[in-house]
Amino acid sequence: MTIHPHAARKGRDFIARHGETVYNIAQRMQGDHPHTPLTRTGFAQADAMGAALRDLLGVKPKLTLWASSAGRALQTLAIIAEHLELDWHAARRDDRLVEIGMGDWSGRYYRELTGPDADFLDVEARLYRRPAPGGEWYDAIAARVGAWAGDTDDDLGDRLVIMHGMSSRVLRGVLTDIPVDPRFAAPVADDLPQGSIALIEGGRETIAHRGSGGPSMAAPA
Repeated sequence: MTIHPHAARKGRDFIARHGETVYNIAQRMQGDHPHTPLTRTGFAQADAMGAALRDLLGVKPKLTLWASSAGRALQTLAIIAEHLELDWHAARRDDRLVEIGMGDWSGRYYRELTGPDADFLDVEARLYRRPAPGGEWYDAIAARVGAWAGDTDDDLGDRLVIMHGMSSRVLRGVLTDIPVDPRFAAPVADDLPQGSIALIEGGRETIAHRGSGGPSMAAPA
């Protein structure tokens, strides 16, 4: 897998993880499931992200909006866009920004992981140990988010990207040139709570806003 060098992009990338959903609170695997609505906590997290970005960027900033095509990402973006007084309808959607595909396990409850599946979660890394049946692995995520980054390198200025817990970790790893982790066959950045925003500029990451949500292994998003 070849990782495209993105450090020369002219602008900052605000990579945001959507707010809590009904699947998160029920501890169900949603993966690339397109429509899992936010909870009241999820709305509050989106509000907090919008307020943080408004404090940082002001109203009506020159900001390109990108989002995963999943409903929870678009719902989070709607709240943030209202804070920034930007047009949600102008956002660009891309399927390559969706969460890890869970295959046959999409919608399954984590409490059902027993017997040979009991070690499916790597709690320390807050990632999976192997693909779900019929599901996706992290190298495939790196390929698709890396392709998205390469195709959009000519975006001018700042941009906001609303996506998911695991796929955003891989994108952040790609954009900051983190070495490939052999356990997961992809570059994977540190986990951030739901409702967090990572800022990447010139290939370096800082945290623009730390959300109030739980870790990925409590309720992957």
